[in-house]
Amino acid sequence: MSSSTRATQALKAAGASFTTREYAYDPKAQHIGLQAADALGVPPERLLKTLMATVDGKPVCVVVPSDREVSMKRLAAAMAGKAAQMMPPGDAERMTGYVVGGISPFGQKRRVPVVIEEQSLRHDRVFVNGGRRGLQIELAPAMLGDLLGAVAAPLVAERSGGS
Repeated sequence: MSSSTRATQALKAAGASFTTREYAYDPKAQHIGLQAADALGVPPERLLKTLMATVDGKPVCVVVPSDREVSMKRLAAAMAGKAAQMMPPGDAERMTGYVVGGISPFGQKRRVPVVIEEQSLRHDRVFVNGGRRGLQIELAPAMLGDLLGAVAAPLVAERSGGS
């Protein structure tokens, strides 16, 4: 399969430094991001999942570690809104032009605000979806934030059990 997607084309056009990594996508995986992290042999906190949500009815792209869940309350606060909810999969696919399991924060059909979990910025390198199932892009998180014009904020739900 080609590793050229709208996401990689957008990064090349921006002059970004990145690498691509392919893996065997498992359509039966319960958690796509965790399956990708395992297949690539990278810690799940470095493999970031791209989610589409709405805050006060307006679309937003959310980038968080694959092993964590988004707090809707924190997402709304990060976007100076009152209420947040996940976007239905069909709406996310129509808005981004990507299929679920292959949604990248880069090269989406419609540019929307992006918010990234602030803890993700502490890593030297992170992975985000490359615009198709089975393709990840590795890059510096600062570049991820800069290219997307992302807001960094605490987004993840508190872990239960003190872990």
